[in-house]
Amino acid sequence: MAASALHEIGVDKLRGVGPQLAGKLQKLGLHSVQDLLFHLPLRYIDRTKITAIGGIQPLTEVVIEGEIKASDVVFGRRRSLVCRIQDHSGTITLRFFHFNQAQQQSLQAGTQLRCFGEVRRGKAGLEMYHPEYQHLNQAKPPALAETLTPIYPATEGVTQQRIRDLCGQALQRLDTHRLEDLLYADLDSPRLTYSLVDALRLLHNPPPGTALNLLAEGEHPAQQRLAAEELVAHHLSLLRLRQKIQQQGAPALAPNEAASQRFLEQLPFTLTSAQQRVATEISADISQSLPMLRLVQGDVGSGKTVVAALAAVQAIASGMQAALMAPTEILAEQHRVNFETWLKPLGIRIAWLTGKLKGKGREVQLAAIADGSAQIIIGTHALFQEGVEFHNLGLTIIDEQHRFGVHQRLALRKKGANLDADTEGLGSTPHQLIMTATPIPRTLAMSAYADLDCSVIDELPPGRTPVETVVLNNLRRNDVIERVRASCTIGRQAYWVCTLIEESDVLEAQAAEATAQELQLMLSELSIGLIHGRLKPKEKVQIMQAFKDGEINLLVATTVIEVGVDVPNASLMIIENSERLGLSQLHQLRGRVGRGSENSHCVLLYQPPISGNSAARLKIMRETNDGFKIAEKDLEIRGPGEVLGTRQTGDMQFHIADLQRDSHMLPEVKTIALTLLQQYPENVDLLIARWLGHSEQYGQA
Repeated sequence: MAASALHEIGVDKLRGVGPQLAGKLQKLGLHSVQDLLFHLPLRYIDRTKITAIGGIQPLTEVVIEGEIKASDVVFGRRRSLVCRIQDHSGTITLRFFHFNQAQQQSLQAGTQLRCFGEVRRGKAGLEMYHPEYQHLNQAKPPALAETLTPIYPATEGVTQQRIRDLCGQALQRLDTHRLEDLLYADLDSPRLTYSLVDALRLLHNPPPGTALNLLAEGEHPAQQRLAAEELVAHHLSLLRLRQKIQQQGAPALAPNEAASQRFLEQLPFTLTSAQQRVATEISADISQSLPMLRLVQGDVGSGKTVVAALAAVQAIASGMQAALMAPTEILAEQHRVNFETWLKPLGIRIAWLTGKLKGKGREVQLAAIADGSAQIIIGTHALFQEGVEFHNLGLTIIDEQHRFGVHQRLALRKKGANLDADTEGLGSTPHQLIMTATPIPRTLAMSAYADLDCSVIDELPPGRTPVETVVLNNLRRNDVIERVRASCTIGRQAYWVCTLIEESDVLEAQAAEATAQELQLMLSELSIGLIHGRLKPKEKVQIMQAFKDGEINLLVATTVIEVGVDVPNASLMIIENSERLGLSQLHQLRGRVGRGSENSHCVLLYQPPISGNSAARLKIMRETNDGFKIAEKDLEIRGPGEVLGTRQTGDMQFHIADLQRDSHMLPEVKTIALTLLQQYPENVDLLIARWLGHSEQYGQA
């Protein structure tokens, strides 16, 4: 049969699957027989051998056999049926909290049982709670399992036994249907020592003696064979999407030396060599008629925004619009202030659009965007909402990309695709520049951003000083307050950041207000400002401006100041409850200080006791200012879905591969993917469909 046959056979064709069960299986993403084959176990239990009672260890799952020596109903905090079972080597207690009379009568003294369950320590020694059991007929004991027993991902109304049966039926179909090995055995790779079919058979039914420790770690060669294929499929989906996007064409935005020179000459600083290098890469990209897809990474304060502004100048000089999207109003406002300072002297008109802009003001901005009189449009996610029509969008700049859902980024690019592709010979897709101050580990950049070219601004502007970080118990809070007083008395400024576990603007605002009142009582000689998410945008801007102008000594804030705030005179930051924040957030917040030439300090206050992960985060913050080291550690602690901000959209969820564990495969994965594209293009879509189904669109973002 054709290779595609197994994915064309619906689960409803299997024995025992009616419409109701088929609906439940769909919740697990199981539509076809092929889906069942790739629905791999989470873990395994070993029912292939009998363990002597005297040799069992706590917290293990075992099969035992023995005779019930005593059986009683015990009344404690909960009524339970307690059976003492014995073999030649020892005794163990079976305990049932849920039982009926028939069960009680079938578990009388003298009964021979085979039991399976997890062993725990109890008051009377080792115990099993609610074990599975069979009555033994000594003349003809039931056969033991021949393979390890798989435990599958399940959903309500679908038992493990049912999934095992269905996966068993799917495996039987492999005897009569061919499952194409889409990677091809002639690709020279140590990962491909197992054929696809052999790997699947082993992982659904591992024979006795299979190394459980390797299976548990995902490092068995059969698992690595499938992980390699999944990573290849993922990589191919991104490369295929890049091809699709680049087929659409883009406006060629020719370099304009005079416009760029005018822009650079009126800046109060000179670009670093790293900024110049990245600006040249971007300029070369956007001068082509292929859509640029470039990710610019740069640590906090490395000067990504000015590089983006230079690209916008090139777009405008070519008669096109540029749009900059930021995740928060405060960051969008910061960009607007910077762009107006740099671009107004050049006569460039800037529009401003956020969700809170209403009525006449909104209409004026929308009209300017639509008729092209606004050359740069800066805003939040409001930029891609209905009713926003660009005149001729040539460049989109997305800041802090990990803060946006991937579908939001895709929506902004589609806004620019409203152009008439025939007009003036311009292409229909805007160039896209993505910026992040959260360094992305090389592991993730190679896999999650295979469709993007990456640039790194790896040099801080001159005069920046590393921030010295200390970690202190909250009991030393009064000492920290005195440190703030001393710093502000000599003319420096400070931040005091309040954090809460609850994701609630109201509670965060209340906590920040209470902290500001307390600090005002203790530091009455200082001018203290307060900023949080509940303030109106205009109020936030006024407070930030007052802080920037030196009218406020100490700014009490929630994490709204995480990105984009630039006050060179602020040299001290206090972060309360720092154990509650992730590494990326802590690094971003700390990046608000150290922007001038004075020595800067960050104090991480924590409330004990704290978890091991929290302690690890605070330790790495104390040890390094290097954003890439911090990002690697963040990936290790949190996993790729959260680091990339894709978890909320269900993307980047691998079935068997693990970016951290399998990072050593990525160079080889790249090679295999390119070989398939060039030599076996007919396999590419089949492979993507096998592993990603219909979820590949996110790679376009």
